[in-house]
Amino acid sequence: MGSSSSTQHHFAFQNAEKAFKAAALIQRWYRRYVARLEMRRRCTWNIFQSIEYAGQQDQVKLHEFFSYLVDHFTPSSHHERDFLNRMFTEERFAQDVETEEGGDFESIEVPDSYTGPRLSFPLLPDHATALVEAFRLRQQLHARYVLNLLYETRKHLAQLPNINRVSTCYSEEVTVCGDLHGQLDDLIFIFYKNGLPSPERAYVFNGDFVDRGKDSVEVLMVLFAFMLVYPKEFHLNRGNHEDHLVNLRYGFTKEVMHKYKIHGKKILRTLQDVFCWLPLATLVDEKVLVLHGGVSDKTDLELLAKLDRHKIVSTMRCKTRKESENREAQKRKDNQTSSGQKPTPWFLPQSRSLPSSPFHLGSGFKAYKAGRSCSIPCGSPNSKELSQRGQVLRSVDLELEQCRQQAGFLGIREKRESLPLAPDADCAADAGGVLEPTPEEWKQVVDILWSDPTAQEGCKANAVRGGGCYFGPDVTERLMEKYKLQLLIRSHECKPEGYEFCHNRKVLTIFSASNYYEVGSNRGAYVKLGPALTPHIVQYQANKTTHRLTMRQRISRVEESALRALRQKLFAHSSDLLVEFRKRDLDESGVITLSDWATAVESVLHLGLPWRMLRPQLVNSSADNVLEYRSWLDSLAKEQLSRENIQSSLLEKLYRNRSNLETIFRIIDSDHSGFISLDEFRQTWKLFSSHMSIDITDDGICDLARSIDFNKDGHIDINEFLEAFRLVEQSCLEGHASARLQSTDTAESGHSSPGPC
Repeated sequence: MGSSSSTQHHFAFQNAEKAFKAAALIQRWYRRYVARLEMRRRCTWNIFQSIEYAGQQDQVKLHEFFSYLVDHFTPSSHHERDFLNRMFTEERFAQDVETEEGGDFESIEVPDSYTGPRLSFPLLPDHATALVEAFRLRQQLHARYVLNLLYETRKHLAQLPNINRVSTCYSEEVTVCGDLHGQLDDLIFIFYKNGLPSPERAYVFNGDFVDRGKDSVEVLMVLFAFMLVYPKEFHLNRGNHEDHLVNLRYGFTKEVMHKYKIHGKKILRTLQDVFCWLPLATLVDEKVLVLHGGVSDKTDLELLAKLDRHKIVSTMRCKTRKESENREAQKRKDNQTSSGQKPTPWFLPQSRSLPSSPFHLGSGFKAYKAGRSCSIPCGSPNSKELSQRGQVLRSVDLELEQCRQQAGFLGIREKRESLPLAPDADCAADAGGVLEPTPEEWKQVVDILWSDPTAQEGCKANAVRGGGCYFGPDVTERLMEKYKLQLLIRSHECKPEGYEFCHNRKVLTIFSASNYYEVGSNRGAYVKLGPALTPHIVQYQANKTTHRLTMRQRISRVEESALRALRQKLFAHSSDLLVEFRKRDLDESGVITLSDWATAVESVLHLGLPWRMLRPQLVNSSADNVLEYRSWLDSLAKEQLSRENIQSSLLEKLYRNRSNLETIFRIIDSDHSGFISLDEFRQTWKLFSSHMSIDITDDGICDLARSIDFNKDGHIDINEFLEAFRLVEQSCLEGHASARLQSTDTAESGHSSPGPC
């Protein structure tokens, strides 16, 4: 019995030892597995973010180029000046008389066949809730109600201060949400999970409501509706995408014109003004500062609180007071001489050196600055009277607003029209009532909308985005001490988990658009603040598909999407890559080392990615760690050519320039009709010819426009615009090939041939 018992104990001990070893082995294997997945996830994230920021840099460069052309072009008539102001400056959506009077929507009839949501004002909670349900069922709000809602929103926003104050003593908690970027599913999910806005449940939405997503209009309508229903509990901050120039590239302008083909231009004009009136920040209990981007070492909350925010139409371009005075003087001079003077020539050649980034206001700013006044021209005899009237109206409004705030009321609507909507008030502004923002004021707004935190100390220019700055922990600490704050909540950056603390947990980034890059790429999040102001983070995934995928499946799906985008980026720069590869192929063997490959790719794309880590997914290397770069470039071309039947070199150009071409098309299409008219084409060509010193007649411009109008319908659409670009590229390539062939024949024959006519 004893021997049998000891044998059993011995086997049990051996089994336990094996079980422990197996558990340790499984644990070690699992940790390595999770670590590899995490490494893949982070690498994928870097790819998406680098490509996104590269697109923002392209936007800034394109804007610099057009701004430079506009600033160095001398219009010869009122018509040319008005076109340029509409095309790219703050007068792009200059309001017409109907919009200013607010009655343009009343003339729009709603047909009896319309089955979508209907609004009546003042809005009630049931109206806003019904709007959410209608949008969930994919119904569209009629243009009349859209314009009516925007008009009421503009009146309300014009009464708000630049920095809103919110108190937790009136609500159980305050919920702060980050970027939504037109993703209606995320907004609906937040309301479902956290509850609809109410007097007990306050919300702050921290900018970037539009662009990229397909439901930007619906997101805006829901947010504006709840803000009107609960003006004291529902607050909106401006983001860097609440900007009509940014909307040209990232989809919101296109979405509005697609959904509202007839009244889209009116909606866009009104939206520009609404965006200008959005508050810049929100203070919760005077301790938590909520703003979209971040801060800089120059951030001054007192200055931000008193500047005229509606004058900063776009953070992409600074229009200063001196510029406005010069423009008004030029307009008055034109008014006096236009009837009897001969028009000046089309163009005056200027310096060809392009400016630095408009976000950097250094010593070169004076040489670069220029702008267009967006005011309503006023007759000089009445300017003094209008100025006094405007100042009196603004003084009365400020006094009333202070009394309301002291009494605990917010924004009682007045019977007369709000000041920013009245033509007389705008005239008074230009006559001396309200001045344009200074470069310092403009830079203050740029910094809070575009900046990002960094782990390094100090404050430096944000070269990755092209605007704002990187601010370090020391900058945050000084701001906290100066204004007695305990937390800074910002958005602006997509985070894998939907949120991220930094700077010793004094800066919190909140991003509410889940699946931002791809399904499964990131969670969304929002933060809840109670009376103790302790942040409580709530994460979510609005897409049900992600719940059915394992972690490995989710990462693999996102990784493949990121690598596909990266291959397109590599293909778009094939020519530049080939040049760099040849520089490193000194013996012209057609092969380079993988280390040289990684260095060359980074020198061309400037994405800051770990190319050596990405090499296995992008390159099939041989045993001796060298790459046949021509065959690798050919494989990239085959992958893209399988999708589109276009010559490889032409497709490369289209992949590289399509976003820029579409943005240029929308810039030229100044009235947002979806087509480039002959007049728009003529004026734009004059702008380009001034820069390139090309003298061309009006008849020549008309002939050029007709050659691009392939279907001969009298205007140029986006497909004809892209096709013209493709044909020009093809012609250039054929010309280069012919020239090379001709030079070869000449060298072989030993004599020169006559040049082309």
